[in-house]
Amino acid sequence: MSVRQLVSVVLIALGALAALTPAGAQDLPKLKLCTSWFPQAEQGGFYQALALGLYKMAGLDVSIQPGGPQINGQQLLASGSCDFYTGYPMQTMQAVERGAPVATVAAFFQRDPQALIAHQGIKSLVELKGKPIMVAQYANATWWPWLEGKFGYTKAQQRPYNASVAPFLHDKDMSMQGYVGNEPLAIEKGGEKPVVFLLANDGWMAYGKTIDTRTALIKEHPQWVAAFVKASLEGWKSYLADPAAGNKLIIAANPKQSAEQIDFSIRMMKKYQIVTGDEAPTLGIGAMTDARWKAMFDYMVHNKMLPADFDYRKAYDMQFINVLRILPGKADGS
Repeated sequence: MSVRQLVSVVLIALGALAALTPAGAQDLPKLKLCTSWFPQAEQGGFYQALALGLYKMAGLDVSIQPGGPQINGQQLLASGSCDFYTGYPMQTMQAVERGAPVATVAAFFQRDPQALIAHQGIKSLVELKGKPIMVAQYANATWWPWLEGKFGYTKAQQRPYNASVAPFLHDKDMSMQGYVGNEPLAIEKGGEKPVVFLLANDGWMAYGKTIDTRTALIKEHPQWVAAFVKASLEGWKSYLADPAAGNKLIIAANPKQSAEQIDFSIRMMKKYQIVTGDEAPTLGIGAMTDARWKAMFDYMVHNKMLPADFDYRKAYDMQFINVLRILPGKADGS
């Protein structure tokens, strides 16, 4: 039986596996998910799956290790310290090109939550050409060259970004980068209603967040990968319908994350269809397509982020999501 056939059989049999495996069993495979940031709503589907016991029902003992600005989750994954990681496709392709034994198996953020945030009166990204924008350095290796190519932006517009909205609030000519579920709330609390431009709405093609794993795990235990992906995406569907269970775990793991911030982030994920947009309504939550990966690869080659002879297909494995159709529900904001 091929690996692909085995995955299909495993997914069909997960219900039977749950019935045969006691919830408290001690022999479940222990798997660790490393996230790219501190516990927050943007990881809610995983915490929901943990809170509702979806991983254990799938025959897995899953733990979540939060990330942060000083933690290189991609390295932890490649070294085997983590079994799964919430990655970013462009970084994953670069890691694979350098020889990292990792691959993306699902894209739970169909749309990158990256946005540019402006003051009232600005009606489009075109109007920000030539104006100062607070931008982090990493943008130059991801979405900033896209803005240069599409709208004629230049690096002369860039101003230092320090994760604070204070410079934005004090300078009516200043715009800034941000995530739709974070900075806009801080700006509103500062007394201003910002104008938010989700880059994906203007054609930015990157998936926002992905489920990455080690290629060895795919080869040696494809049934574990299949079970983890399915339970995680079911967790995301459940979280967007009723996030209460997952939110309890998020706040317990990160007391600095307020209920107000979590609620705002969820509203923005729904409004901008971060999880439920693009291919999700037809192919299901977590869906990926070869065409989308090819578009990201072509962009990176054009901007000299990857060599043209790199086989970008090595960066992802679609066998696990190809057999799933976990469609967004009516309460998911779709």
